[in-house]
Amino acid sequence: MPLSDRDRVLLDFEARWGRHGAAKEEAVRAELALTPARYYQLLGRLVDDADALAYDPMLVHRLRRMREARTAPATAASGTGR
Repeated sequence: MPLSDRDRVLLDFEARWGRHGAAKEEAVRAELALTPARYYQLLGRLVDDADALAYDPMLVHRLRRMREARTAPATAASGTGR
């Protein structure tokens, strides 16, 4: 299924986040009318979406690396990392 307009808005927001002066959570609420939890839930789903990867490959690869870095210590600690 192709990306929706909302999906593209989320990806564009995340890609340009560094240019915001306000706290990210405030910007998520103000610009996207989402709670931060919902924003990250939707963004997490997009990270695994092939259409999102085609739309902004550098961003999606960066988000995947960040997710892997967060989950690697937990996986190693639980003994399932091998």
